[in-house]
Amino acid sequence: MKIQVFLPLATFPDANTDAVTVNAVAIAAQLHADLHALALHARIPPVSSPLSRILLDLPARIREAETLSLQAGGRLLAKVVDEGARQDVAVTTASEAVLLAAQGDVATEQARYFDICVVGWETDNQTSRMIAEAVIFGSGKPTVLLPDSASAARIEHVSIAWDGSRVAARAVTDALPFLAHASRVHVLAVVDEKPLKAVDGAERLAALLRKRGLNADALDIKAEDCPIAVTLQERSIELGTDLLVMGGYGHSRVRDFVLGGATEGVLSDLRLPILMSH
Repeated sequence: MKIQVFLPLATFPDANTDAVTVNAVAIAAQLHADLHALALHARIPPVSSPLSRILLDLPARIREAETLSLQAGGRLLAKVVDEGARQDVAVTTASEAVLLAAQGDVATEQARYFDICVVGWETDNQTSRMIAEAVIFGSGKPTVLLPDSASAARIEHVSIAWDGSRVAARAVTDALPFLAHASRVHVLAVVDEKPLKAVDGAERLAALLRKRGLNADALDIKAEDCPIAVTLQERSIELGTDLLVMGGYGHSRVRDFVLGGATEGVLSDLRLPILMSH
């Protein structure tokens, strides 16, 4: 049974870069999965005020914005198809015109029909962050955040942020397709950030992963003076990690997210591909 990967693409006002298409196809190739890409085109309601027509020519500006969105989406979908052919990944594409405020909702609803979601992440791109947050906390599916500054060409070394919590356990299970292909796994426990449910939790998880045949080690780390999100990512990078696995802490309150400290830190400063599960 082939894994089905879903890629929502932001097109307006800030479009995803080409890097996400390359990384998303690379993820699908490593999982021997199919990839479905959806371009979310901007649909902007007409403005009926006569003054707006005379002074600002808003109807023309709206048409221009929608055209730019269509062009960006078409370019990204074409790039996904080209990459799929190059990496021998079966790719399907679609596009949908969506109100700007509803892009996250549409991406979330579509994501529920797939096994894994991959989302592009560019610094200061609020559109991609909005879509990513909606998918992480609303789809019920594991979501891989792909920064345009990092490559996902090979996912061989996986690190797991472990605190013994429910969401961390869920993330480990959701990451099994990646763990199955990993040549090295590190279980990271930040020991001075909050009371852990078990002082030897990281080693217990590593031992269970070794029973699965994985090359897994536990590592206790200290947050020291850095935010926990920085600590986890920096230590992962030092270890040569290709993918960091962590639980996503957050609660939805009518479009407003209340995020846990590590989750907020990662979403604000993403430094490597991260699988986040809620």
